[in-house]
Amino acid sequence: MNNLHLRFPNGLAKCLTLSYDDGVEQDMRMCELMKKYGIAGTFNISTGNYSPEGKRFEPGRVHRPMTQRQSLETYKDEPLFEVATHALHHAWLPDIPLSEAVHEIIEDRRNIESQYGTICRGHAYPYGKYSENIINVLKSCGIAYARTTVSTHKFSLPENWLILNPTCHHKDPRLTELTDNFLNETPKLSPLFFYLWGHTFEFESDNNWEIIERFFEKTGGNPDIWYATNIEVYDYVQAFNSLIFSADGKNIFNPTCTDVWISLNSKSTCKIPKGEAVSL
Repeated sequence: MNNLHLRFPNGLAKCLTLSYDDGVEQDMRMCELMKKYGIAGTFNISTGNYSPEGKRFEPGRVHRPMTQRQSLETYKDEPLFEVATHALHHAWLPDIPLSEAVHEIIEDRRNIESQYGTICRGHAYPYGKYSENIINVLKSCGIAYARTTVSTHKFSLPENWLILNPTCHHKDPRLTELTDNFLNETPKLSPLFFYLWGHTFEFESDNNWEIIERFFEKTGGNPDIWYATNIEVYDYVQAFNSLIFSADGKNIFNPTCTDVWISLNSKSTCKIPKGEAVSL
């Protein structure tokens, strides 16, 4: 029996993704930096909290939600970006009636799909709060993954995609250490998955945009890293999990519409083309 492990597209053993919340004006600067360095990621927005067109914020306010027009101009039709739900009005979901929680999720999803011309299946828990009931609500609303705010300080893919714990927040004191470990480690078995999250308004409030630009300078443009949105990672892992093996493990059939790569005995990689079978 061969020792098989997941590899990302083109046989890569490392993946980097981001997730930033609230759909604030500072996302515009963040998106320009991401495009500059080729970094992909997900923006979680509450479509019930768009600012009115032409709104002027009081001096000194850093949390400035974008208007719908600004959001569309920032995220729409950019392959590097995914737009996902963050509850319609950024509600504290575990503390409201389940019917209201359903409304918060499904209406946010409907708005995103209508406005951005996409199928939305991702979520980030407002305030990081969730419960078993809320997880069941997400399932009933067609949500495939949901990010928490609990740092793992690890590079592991989640066991439960509806409790998707990130590697760390960008303000984590271990960010530099984790970044260096991610870049320098050579995976032999399981691949490495670095998940960074935060709010872009924090860069303004803390006056530290250099943190994220330094991170992008270190991690961007690396041929050994797959840069992906949250949903791209989820879908790829599901394709890997859908592979069908013969009893002796020597034949593999890929029933999905996604090419999948695997590591063989930690020595070589093998592509399992979509809709095809491969003999090892």
